[in-house]
Amino acid sequence: MRVRVTRKQPNSKMCFVCGMSNRFGLKSRFYELEDGQLMAVFQPAEEHQGYPGRLHGGIAATILDETIGRAIMVAHSGNIWGVTIDFSMKLRKPVPIDGEIRVLARIVSEGKRSFQGEGEILLADGQTAVAGSGKYLKMDIEKIADFDHQGEDWFVVNAPDDPECVELSNKG
Repeated sequence: MRVRVTRKQPNSKMCFVCGMSNRFGLKSRFYELEDGQLMAVFQPAEEHQGYPGRLHGGIAATILDETIGRAIMVAHSGNIWGVTIDFSMKLRKPVPIDGEIRVLARIVSEGKRSFQGEGEILLADGQTAVAGSGKYLKMDIEKIADFDHQGEDWFVVNAPDDPECVELSNKG
């Protein structure tokens, strides 16, 4: 199924997941999709492996948790973030580090103060390698951390390879 990208979310300067200046980080890019999901894309480095050639399980948890927590921004135009209350995941297949990795996340229920989300790390053939779910507290970005979220610490980084549409085929 072909899905249109509606917006690219901002990156930060030093975040491990999305920081563009963090030399050890994932430098993930986040795209809001017309079906309400959020897609993260990143290219792992050798430093992100556990077993040789495989993404470390802790890194898999980190990108999955971040993507689910950011998924609330799709409905709240980037003003509300998810702060993790509870998170769990199931590792189904190893994630190779030799190519770009895609993560999909969505909100499954939302209350006044919290939400529940789920997501998965997909292999190149669309199979789910890692599935996760969690409960998150909804918080205004200004209350989470003391940083310039409207200046050079928080910005959209446009790139020539940003997709306009993505092909989604979650094979479970």
